[in-house]
Amino acid sequence: MSTESAGNRRHHVVVIGSGFGGLFGTKHLKRADVDVTLISKTSTHLFQPLLYQVATGILSTGEIAPATRLVLRKQQNARVVLGEVIDIDLQAKTVTSQLLGQDTVTEFDSLIVATGAQQSYFGNDHFAEFAPGMKTIDDALELRARILGSFEQAELATTQEERERLLTFVVVGAGPTGVELAGQIAELADRTLEGTFHNIDPREARVILLEGAGAVLPPMGPKLGGKAQRRLENMGVEIQLNAMVTDIDAHGVTVKDSDGTIRRIESACKVWSAGVAASELGRMLAERSEGTEVDRAGRVIVEPDLTIKGHPHVFVVGDLMSVPGVPGQAQGAIQGAIYAAKQIKAGLNGQSPQERKPFKYFNKGSMATVSRFSAVCQVGKLEFGGFIAWLAWLALHLYYLIGYRSRIVTVIQWFVTFLGRSRGQMAATEQWVFARLALEAINDSEKDTADSAGRADAASKSTEAPAGAATANGTAEPGNDESMEGRDEKKVSDRKAG
Repeated sequence: MSTESAGNRRHHVVVIGSGFGGLFGTKHLKRADVDVTLISKTSTHLFQPLLYQVATGILSTGEIAPATRLVLRKQQNARVVLGEVIDIDLQAKTVTSQLLGQDTVTEFDSLIVATGAQQSYFGNDHFAEFAPGMKTIDDALELRARILGSFEQAELATTQEERERLLTFVVVGAGPTGVELAGQIAELADRTLEGTFHNIDPREARVILLEGAGAVLPPMGPKLGGKAQRRLENMGVEIQLNAMVTDIDAHGVTVKDSDGTIRRIESACKVWSAGVAASELGRMLAERSEGTEVDRAGRVIVEPDLTIKGHPHVFVVGDLMSVPGVPGQAQGAIQGAIYAAKQIKAGLNGQSPQERKPFKYFNKGSMATVSRFSAVCQVGKLEFGGFIAWLAWLALHLYYLIGYRSRIVTVIQWFVTFLGRSRGQMAATEQWVFARLALEAINDSEKDTADSAGRADAASKSTEAPAGAATANGTAEPGNDESMEGRDEKKVSDRKAG
C-alpha cells in the first residue's frame, strides 16, 4: 500500500471522477494556491452525450474520450491517479483507491466527489447481459458490434423468422439517449448500409422504441416530445408507449402494456437507456456522515453549499448530488464543480463555511437530436425544433468537446456522415461483444476461489465436525456443482444466440 500525504504541502484538494464535474472542478483550481489530485478509475474524460455516435459508427472513441493526463498536462498543480476509489475516511481525511490489487491512500484537506451515475435496471440486473446500457466506452463499442453483427448474421440466416428477429432492434427508454440512438440506428439501416448486402435489405430493419411512460422525452414537455415522436415515426421507428419491459433474454423482450396484456418482441439486439443510479460512493458518504441521506436513485441529498452534513470541506457534485431543480446533465455537473472550486478558493482567503452563499443552478436549456437536420431544443420558455435546433445542438456539443483536434475531426466526421451516406467508424470485433462476459467470468472465478478457500479454512478449524458436515454446510462435492468453465461456456453460448 502506498500513501500520498498532504503534510508539509499546500492545501490539498482531492477530486474523485474525471467526468464533467471532476475535470471542470480540477481545471477551475488551476491558478489557486492548492495542489490537486484527480483520482479516476478510467484514464479518459468521457463526453457522454456523444456516446451514442460512437455506438452507431459516426465518431471514434478518441474524439469523445481524450486522455485525462493529456488534458491536464499543462496544469502544474494537478496530478492524476488511476484507480477505483474503494474507501473514503471522513475522519482521517483520506481516500483509498485501488489499481490491480494495489491500494493507494491519499490525504485531503478538501474533497470533491464527482463519480456520476451508472445504468440502472431497477433491480433486474440480469437484463444487462442481453441489453447493455450507454454509460461507458465499452458499452458503446459492444453495442456497435452487436448492431453490425445482427446485420451480418441476418445475411446468413436460413429462415425468414430468424432473419426478422436479427433485423429487429429494441431500444428501451425514450429519453434523450433512447431517442438519439433509435434515430441513428434507423439512419444507419436506411442510408449507410443500403445496398451493402445481397440476401437482405437493411431498410427492412425494425427499430422499436419502448417507453414505460405515456410520452417521448417526458422532461421536455408534450410539444417537443410530440415533435420528436413524429420525426421518428416518419423515419420508420415504431414507438410503443406505456410499455413496461418485464423480461429480457437472448432472443427478445417481454412487454406488459397498460391494459395488462403480456406480449413478446423477438429481437437479437437490445439496448437499455431507461434509468440511472448514482455511484455507490454516495451511499458510503451518507453512511459515514451522520444525518446525510440519499434519494431513491442513490444520490446524496446535499446541503445548500453542496457539502455533506458535518463536513464543510467535502463537496458532492454532478449526477451524484441530489438538488431540487438540477437535472442529471452535464450543465449541472459543470456548474456544481465550478461552485465547489470557488468555495475552496474563498476558504483559502479566509471565508468561513457559514459565509457561503447557497448554490444556484442556471438552467441553460436542454436539447436532443432526433436525426440528421432535426433536433428539439428548450431554452427557458422558448421551445423549438427542426433544422435550427439541430444547428444549435451541433454548436453546443462542439463547444464542450475537449481539445481543438477533437473539434476539427468531429466536424469532418459530421460533414461526411450527415451530407453523405458513409460513416467513418464501422469497425466491430467479436472481442467487443464478449469482453464484458469474460471480465464477469474472471470476477466470478476469483470470487468462487476466495469463497472456497474461506470455507476450506473454516472446515479445517472445525475439529469437532462429523464426517460429511462440510458438505452439509455448503462446500462443493465433486461433480455436483456446474464447473466455472461450464458456466462461462453457457454464458458465451447465450450471448451468441442473442
